[in-house]
Amino acid sequence: MAALCRIRRPHWLFSNSLKRLLNIWTHHNILIQTPFTKHNLSPFSSTPTSQKPINSPPPISIDDSRIVDRLVHIFTKPLDSSKSQELDELGSKITTCIVEFVLRKLRSWRIAHLFFNWASNLKGYRHNCHTFNLMAECLSGARQIDSMRVLVNDVVKFQCYFTPRGLGFFIRCLGSQGLVKEANELFDQMKKSGLCVPNCFTYNCLLDAISKGGDVGLIELRLKEMCSYGWELDKYAYTPVLQCYCNAGNFENALVVFNEMHEKGLVDAHVLSILLVSFSKWGKVDKAFELVERIEELNISLNEKTCFVLIHGFVREGKTDKALQLLDKMKKLGFVLDISVYGVLIEELSRNKEIEKAMQLYEDMNVSGVHPDIKIRSDLMSCVRDERDMIRIVEGRYESLDLKARMLLYNSVLKGLINNGSTDKAYRLLSASTGLDSSGDFNEDNLFPMKELACPNTISFEIVIDGLCRVDRLEIALSLFRDMDHIGCKHSVLLYNNLIDSLSRASRLNECYKLLDEMKQSEFQPTHYTYNSIFGCLCRQGDDAGALAMVREMRVHGHQPWIKYYTLLMKKLCKDGQVVKASNFLADMVHEGFLPDVVGYSAVIDGLVKIKQLDDALNLFRGICARGYCPDVVAYNIMINGLCKAKRVLDAQNLLDEMMAKGLIPSVVTYNSLIDGWCKNGDVDRAIAYLTRMNVKEREPNVITYTTLIDGLCNAGKPSDAISLLVNMEANGCSPNRITFMALISGLCKCRKPDDALIYLQEMERKDMKPDPSIYIVLIDAFIKNMNPNEACELLQKVVHDESLLDLNIKSRPILKEAIRSLSADPRTSSHVKILLEEGHLTALCNVCEIG
Repeated sequence: MAALCRIRRPHWLFSNSLKRLLNIWTHHNILIQTPFTKHNLSPFSSTPTSQKPINSPPPISIDDSRIVDRLVHIFTKPLDSSKSQELDELGSKITTCIVEFVLRKLRSWRIAHLFFNWASNLKGYRHNCHTFNLMAECLSGARQIDSMRVLVNDVVKFQCYFTPRGLGFFIRCLGSQGLVKEANELFDQMKKSGLCVPNCFTYNCLLDAISKGGDVGLIELRLKEMCSYGWELDKYAYTPVLQCYCNAGNFENALVVFNEMHEKGLVDAHVLSILLVSFSKWGKVDKAFELVERIEELNISLNEKTCFVLIHGFVREGKTDKALQLLDKMKKLGFVLDISVYGVLIEELSRNKEIEKAMQLYEDMNVSGVHPDIKIRSDLMSCVRDERDMIRIVEGRYESLDLKARMLLYNSVLKGLINNGSTDKAYRLLSASTGLDSSGDFNEDNLFPMKELACPNTISFEIVIDGLCRVDRLEIALSLFRDMDHIGCKHSVLLYNNLIDSLSRASRLNECYKLLDEMKQSEFQPTHYTYNSIFGCLCRQGDDAGALAMVREMRVHGHQPWIKYYTLLMKKLCKDGQVVKASNFLADMVHEGFLPDVVGYSAVIDGLVKIKQLDDALNLFRGICARGYCPDVVAYNIMINGLCKAKRVLDAQNLLDEMMAKGLIPSVVTYNSLIDGWCKNGDVDRAIAYLTRMNVKEREPNVITYTTLIDGLCNAGKPSDAISLLVNMEANGCSPNRITFMALISGLCKCRKPDDALIYLQEMERKDMKPDPSIYIVLIDAFIKNMNPNEACELLQKVVHDESLLDLNIKSRPILKEAIRSLSADPRTSSHVKILLEEGHLTALCNVCEIG
């Protein structure tokens, strides 16, 4: 209650003098005719959800009635000095009953508040719970939060006794204005001081106030208190708890409360609506629909408002099928469906191209006497595919529409034709409607009624010209654009932009510049889209000089060049070996006042790395940091990979440490580059350490990671470790590919283990993985060096029929040449080789290897 005590009421020193009353009146800028609410209703009316603060006061005497009338007259009319003595006399006769009657008759909350405070300061008078409640209802109805807080403070200050019902009403007024903390503290203070002994009704009102604030912990505490008194919880106790859980999104507990209410027979349409609307609001569409399907079991009827809210919620969450099922349920229940429900469903069905369902709803509307508005027809028109449906939507309707509605419908027809791929029909319809079709023959396709729909406007041309551009009918689009001048139809920025963009994609730069100049000379200002369309064309052509000139013009007009286009230019220049040009372009952009994006810099850095200008790449990379950019993971990966390939692995390691210090998380690509770098540097132990580091950082090694390490272990003379790693790889769910097997086979051969290598070659064959021809040569050579020419000869006999061996790379040919000579000279295999030669199986191979 400490917080309440800190709220101080303005100091009202009323005397019986009219002069002070006039000062107060002026200070508060009283508006005599200001009503209590914006609806000009009395604040004392009772509603089903709010109890009357008190019963109607008992009839008053004729004398008291005259006092009430005089007080109302004095407080609602301009004051003058002649009323001073009368006001003093009336003040001496004031009773709580009189104050109640006066408050009920005053229509302005300001006047009521002024009168209430005047009465508060009369000697010998004290407000009771009924007058406090009347004032609370008055102030809450007018949403006077600060005055409500002062009123709470007065209740405590003047130690006013309240009935349990009276305190409950006061708390409900506080809750309606969100003053949950004040309501809770007042409840405790009144209970502690003995000014009120709360009963079940008082607690229910407090629960209702708490539920509006969504404080789950507090409402559970108060509910526990109620149960400790042995009170049976009724619907008015459970309902605010249910509402509180729903407001807080605590749906599991909300369902527990709902089921408990259902078991006690306390669920009604209002309770059901709270749960359904909350589920819909928070996107729990499936649970909401599950509950809807249980309605018959619950023996409860949904009301129309709840159904409408649910349908909108289902549509919002993309559950149109459930919305349609609920719509059918509403029809069966006899609900009258309004246009908003049909509208939201048809709009969503049209957007999802569910044309048949949308048209069915449209027919249902007509049958039920709900007339579709122009928006519904436009939504349908833009998605229907059958032109007969278009005629059906328009026919007999457009004559009653005003010009604006007819234009909207006409443009929807054009848009529908374009969307259905009937661009030519849309063009012919537009031409016929404007008189541009000189033949006058437009009776085909059953679209002739639509040409009378309205006179096309700029939007009509925008729709058709955009459609023509999208199907590469650029010449017709340009012709239609020029025809607009002949019929007096204005151009637009959108038209210019669409045409310039299409021309730029067709690399017709001269025409782009011509339209740009035309825009500048007209009332239309080129936009960032206009300039970037031409800029994009220049970048695609690799014209760095033209692109830079466009950048300068964009700067003058306050537009930014798009990242995707100058990044494309950087990549093209680098691919063509013009890395210096690309680097200079970025520097020129900086000079013009544009700071290129990291993506553009990354493209140039990558180009420099590929031509092995690592120091230049590193300098440019450092330059990004100096300009205030933080390079992203991609930029770091490009540099780390380049340094590792150049065997500058320590420099790459330093970059990894730097990126982690900046809070960037290395990717699998980062680790793979470093693992490859250390393997090629001959330090396989450090490479393995990075595999461990990846696991710690929860970065899943991929097939490239394992393959690189397997190759590195074999090169380091650790074939057993390589085989163990392959086993671990498969155990971790990473399947080896043909590159992995070939790396292992080649590595085992280097380690003089061709027998083990042959096992993995056979496994590749079982998995239908075709190895490169060089793998066979490596195995044959390994068997010969391992003093096992027979195995080598068997392998040679097996593969001589493989035509892929004819594509042996230059490195493998000398090895095969030496292998054939060795096997021909060895007595154990020479006869087999001779047979292969005589049968012509080795002729092609000998020619490839230049063996005589």
